[in-house]
Amino acid sequence: MNRVVVVGASAGGLATAESLRRLGFSGDLTLVGAEASPPYDRPPLSKQILTGELTAAQVELRSAEQLDELALDLRLGVEATGVDLATRRLSTTKGAIGYDALVVATGVRPRSLPGATGASGVHFVRTLDDALGLKESLQPGQRLVVVGAGFIGAETAAVARSLGVEVTMLEPEPVPLARALGEQVGLAFGALHREHGVDLRTEVAVREILNDGSRVTGVRTAEGGVVPADAVVVGIGSVPNVEWLQGSGLSLGDGLLCDEFSRAAPDVYGVGDVARWTNPLFGVSMRIEHRTNAAEQGLAVARNLLEPGAGKPFAPVPYFWSDQYDRKLQAYGYLRDHDEIAVVAGDLRSPSFVAAYRKGEVLTGVVAGNAGPKVLRGWRAAIARQQPWRDVEAGPGQLDARSGGAGAARTGGAQLRTVDRMQRPGVF
Repeated sequence: MNRVVVVGASAGGLATAESLRRLGFSGDLTLVGAEASPPYDRPPLSKQILTGELTAAQVELRSAEQLDELALDLRLGVEATGVDLATRRLSTTKGAIGYDALVVATGVRPRSLPGATGASGVHFVRTLDDALGLKESLQPGQRLVVVGAGFIGAETAAVARSLGVEVTMLEPEPVPLARALGEQVGLAFGALHREHGVDLRTEVAVREILNDGSRVTGVRTAEGGVVPADAVVVGIGSVPNVEWLQGSGLSLGDGLLCDEFSRAAPDVYGVGDVARWTNPLFGVSMRIEHRTNAAEQGLAVARNLLEPGAGKPFAPVPYFWSDQYDRKLQAYGYLRDHDEIAVVAGDLRSPSFVAAYRKGEVLTGVVAGNAGPKVLRGWRAAIARQQPWRDVEAGPGQLDARSGGAGAARTGGAQLRTVDRMQRPGVF
């Protein structure tokens, strides 16, 4: 294998390229990115970029010198348009590229709404340019309508309120963040937003975005009502960027379908938001749109590319975080389709808490508010070894003892309280 082409120059693609070099690959390495900007970090786009705490230069993942050290054929502002598996050639908007191994890390794009184009004041939060444009709209006293109360919408609303913006957040589901975190945790975060002055309206779907011919004026709901706005943020989920792979022979379906090794076909792998793979730790197919997973999967794919006869399944304990007001929410594991949530420390109404998630008779996830790293490391280890739920029910001493005495999942002796039993099919 002398030629590796990585399509997608964000966190996952860059992690793959860096890992290949770190593990000793000395052949030709091409990194293709649709955006003209060098690789940058996306989580700050809905947080520190909007507040002005970070500049565009400060979210670059690597300096120009560091990129040069990787000896990359870096092709920015170039879009992939197709791939021929038989001849091993990638088609792009600026010519074809041959490869021996191909890594697909093309990420996702935001879902849109009717009326979202053709007028100023309508924003998405996916690219650096998106965030910089939105930042200019977040002025005190302005009316911002956030469509969708998922993580992007909730984080943007929190920042906007801190800047003195009047925020209305519209969510079609009864409870914000319920699909990701469960109903009770979602209710707690909904209450948090209302406490900070957000006009949160649930069970309200948006039909279209309205404008006066040049600038947004509001949104029309599915029931025909109008919510006025000076700016609108659309945060209603995303779509994997796989259209360019149609007709290639690769399996597609809510992402690039991969096996437990993140392999989509011989010498073709998926990384990051675009990849749907089977995680053997949880026994389900998942596609995860979180920064940490992209970096971890990039390293795993690099190893499997360089050691094809000794490949290892990619079986992580997924991790993500979200900053909203005074809360730093962190989560490990697989939270979807849980059977039960139990609060094992603190209270969901307070900044600090720990909630454990059960599927069957096994601990499968944990969500914590403002928790220290030692607590989280312990819970991560317990999830990785598929800790029986009875140990969680037995209290911190039992869970701690089965962790090898490393202080895992210490809850301070709080009484376990079941707060949510639900069956919600779905995956990340």
